[in-house]
Amino acid sequence: MTLKELREQVMLVANALAATFRKGDAIAIDMPMTVNAVIIYLAIILAGFVVVSIADSFAAKEIATRLRIANAKAIFTQDFIVRGGRKFSLYSRVAEAAPRKAIVLPVSGSEVGIQLRQQDLTWKDFLSTVNHLTRPSQFSPVYQSADSTTNILFSSGTTGEPKAILWTQLSPIRCASDAWAHIDVQVDDVYCWPTNLGWVMGPILLYSCFLTGATLALFHGSPLGRQFGKFVQDAGVTILGTVPSLVKAWKSTNCMKGLDWKKIRTFCSTGEASNVDDDLWLSSRADYKPIIECCGGTELASSYIQGSRLQPQAFGAFSTASMTTGFVILDDNGVPYPDGEPCVGEVGLFPLYLGASERLLNADHYQVYFKGMPTFKGMSLRRHGDIVKRTVGDYFIVQGRADDTMNLGGIKTSSIEIERVCDRADESIMETAAISVAPGDGGPELLVIFVVVKKGYNGEPDKFKVKFSKAIQTNLNPLFKVSFVKIVTEFPRTASNKLLRRVLRDQMKHELSGRSKI
Repeated sequence: MTLKELREQVMLVANALAATFRKGDAIAIDMPMTVNAVIIYLAIILAGFVVVSIADSFAAKEIATRLRIANAKAIFTQDFIVRGGRKFSLYSRVAEAAPRKAIVLPVSGSEVGIQLRQQDLTWKDFLSTVNHLTRPSQFSPVYQSADSTTNILFSSGTTGEPKAILWTQLSPIRCASDAWAHIDVQVDDVYCWPTNLGWVMGPILLYSCFLTGATLALFHGSPLGRQFGKFVQDAGVTILGTVPSLVKAWKSTNCMKGLDWKKIRTFCSTGEASNVDDDLWLSSRADYKPIIECCGGTELASSYIQGSRLQPQAFGAFSTASMTTGFVILDDNGVPYPDGEPCVGEVGLFPLYLGASERLLNADHYQVYFKGMPTFKGMSLRRHGDIVKRTVGDYFIVQGRADDTMNLGGIKTSSIEIERVCDRADESIMETAAISVAPGDGGPELLVIFVVVKKGYNGEPDKFKVKFSKAIQTNLNPLFKVSFVKIVTEFPRTASNKLLRRVLRDQMKHELSGRSKI
């Protein structure tokens, strides 16, 4: 689709929205990242409404929670979604979630393949509301203040009700600025990142393309297999975004062998801590092009720490704070380490941050992000929750959330640091997850390693335990000891693919409490 065609379609939908709803209403989107989803997203904002972003993987209860918090007046969705060649009803989840009006698009063809409720509209009928207009492809933009809300997004909601985060008119500027300054997105680029409008990377990707003039490449289907890799090849993708677990899957299955990715000039990675070996493999697919690591959050509309094409890069590491961003690394007493000094600690962000949230719909913004944080040079630091390591070469490695820090024998370490070592301990290992749990009868925390093995391999917990202990003691600390190893088929994750170590920790606590009663 050309930019002109996109603009005309956005204006058509904006007119239909204006004819159906009241200016300022919150309108939800719960559908895959299709061309129509992109058009609807942009049209909602153009017409002066507010987008409510919902991931298409959510169950009815989760959809209902988000619609209630945002007070959404309607929701755009699809009749079905197709995964693995099978159809799954998306509309039925939306209908179960709430009585709000749904505008339903067909997954294919021109007619929806499901019976709708009385209050709902098909996409075709929705667009017909502007048939009487002589020029429905013309629409006068709605001008608003810089701090007006454009998008309500949600945190993962892994611990209780998800936070409703408000993006303003400044958030798109921040998205595009980071794309231009750090990833070097240009007019001639073809940018692809498998994601969803329900998660922060969806809107970031739209603005990173359309405000820099790049072409957005959309793939319909799972990015796990060779079909996605062939799309990257045939579409001439020049910038490819990934998450580390996706790269790990590509590498372990060797599904991208023989494909030509030489047009790619930059990779990007976010969502999890990267594995150096996996990054080396990924870079080699395109003649060792750089991988720009990005780490931020929904509430920041961007990354606070990134790589940069203007600096030498190291796999699995960040080279700089993002443009206009400042941060310090705090010791256990909340005192910032001196600039340039190798250290490990919780990050504290400078409070002046273009595009970052200033309020939450369903929580106290100050309480969540500022209360209890130390001051630095007269500034109240903003909480983000990441543990960051600054290396000798002045690179940065994000070692997970502060909640994933463990105390082993009086020594603080991070889950990710242990996982990096364990992932390399045996060729049969797909990935590992490290947690610590306190014994029911008290005493030091116990180190537990969960393991997913590669297809075709069998694993024995006792043998892994010996190998993990040796690798950890050799590479990290001779005092660390693995207490338990548990083999599982997959790890629990959020819909945005973040590993839920909390769930694993709760499972192990339950198991240990059961053993203590025997």
